[in-house]
Amino acid sequence: MKYIITRTLSASAVVVTLIVILVFIIAVPFTAHAEEGGSGHYMPGANASFIDGLPGKPGLAVANFFAYYNASADVSKLGGLAVAGIDATAYADTVVALYRTPLTLLGGSYVVGVAVPYVWMTVKGHVQLTGPAGGTITIKKRDTANGFGDVTAYPFMLGWTGLGGDLKYDVRLGIYVPTGEYHEGDLANVGKNYWTFEPLVSLNYLNSKMGLEVSAFAGVDFNTKNNDTEYRTGDQFHLDITVAEHLPLFGGLIGVGATGFYYQQINGDSGSGAEFLGDFKGRTSGIGPVLSYVTKIWKKDIVAEVKWLREFDVKNRLEGDYVWFKLAMQF
Repeated sequence: MKYIITRTLSASAVVVTLIVILVFIIAVPFTAHAEEGGSGHYMPGANASFIDGLPGKPGLAVANFFAYYNASADVSKLGGLAVAGIDATAYADTVVALYRTPLTLLGGSYVVGVAVPYVWMTVKGHVQLTGPAGGTITIKKRDTANGFGDVTAYPFMLGWTGLGGDLKYDVRLGIYVPTGEYHEGDLANVGKNYWTFEPLVSLNYLNSKMGLEVSAFAGVDFNTKNNDTEYRTGDQFHLDITVAEHLPLFGGLIGVGATGFYYQQINGDSGSGAEFLGDFKGRTSGIGPVLSYVTKIWKKDIVAEVKWLREFDVKNRLEGDYVWFKLAMQF
C-alpha cells in the first residue's frame, strides 16, 4: 500500500471526484428495505479510507481488522424466528491478504485477495413461537456463538493511479462465501448462510502537500436465498466516505478526520420466510471520528487506524455503534 504520495491534486480533479460520489447517491432509488437478521454482509467502515485501498506496488499486503458492534432492534427475523426486543453484541477479527500481481489490464494493476473473519456473538430477545394447538407464546431467549465467519474472496480487483500518485481508484468484486456456521432457530449465528456478490468502486485522493484525504467506497450487494429459512435478503447499496487531514508527526503521518456511511436496499426481501415481516422497510446512516498513523518499520510501510461510527436515522434494522481498529503492512 503506497501511503507516501508525491503530487498535488488539481481543483478540477477534486470536483470530478465529488461529482462521481454525488452521482452514486442520486442514482439509487430512495425506497428502503431491511435484511434478514437486521444486518447483512456489509459492515460500515470495513472499506472507508486510504488503508482499505489496493497495494501501491507489486507484492503482498496483509492487514488485521478488529471490529466491535453493539446494537439493538425492535423486531427482526433471526435464525428463521420472529424476534422482538433484540440486544446484540458482536466482535470480529479479520485477517485480510491482498496480492498485487505484475499483470495489468486496461492500464490497471490486477490484484487478488481474501478476508477470513473470526466472530464472537451474543444475542438475546423475545421469540414468538407457535404452540401445538396453533396459538402463539413468547419466550425470552439468549444465544451465543463463535467461530470462523463467512470468508470473502476477491478474485478480481483492478486499480489505477493518476496525477503523480495523488489519486488512486479501483473496481473490485467481492464474493462472500457461506463458510460460517449457521443453525436455523439460533439467534446468534457467525455465518449468514447465503452468498453475496459485491461489485465495488473506490476513489482515494491524498494530497502530498496539504495532507488532505478524501476517500469514497460505493458498492451494491446481490444476495442469494437462505435455503434453511426460505428467506432472500433484498439487494443493498452502501456508500462510505472519509475526509481527513494528515500531518507529519514523529517521523510518520498522523491523520484526523471523520467517516460517514449511507445504506439502503434497492429491492425488498422475498421468499416464504419473509412473509411475517414482508418488505420490512428500513434504512441507516452514521458518522464518527477516525484517527490514523503511518510510519515505516524495517523499511516497510505500516499503518494503523481506529474509528468509532454511531448509527442514526435507523428504521427496522439493528442500530448501534461500530468500533474499528485496523493494522496493515506492505511487504
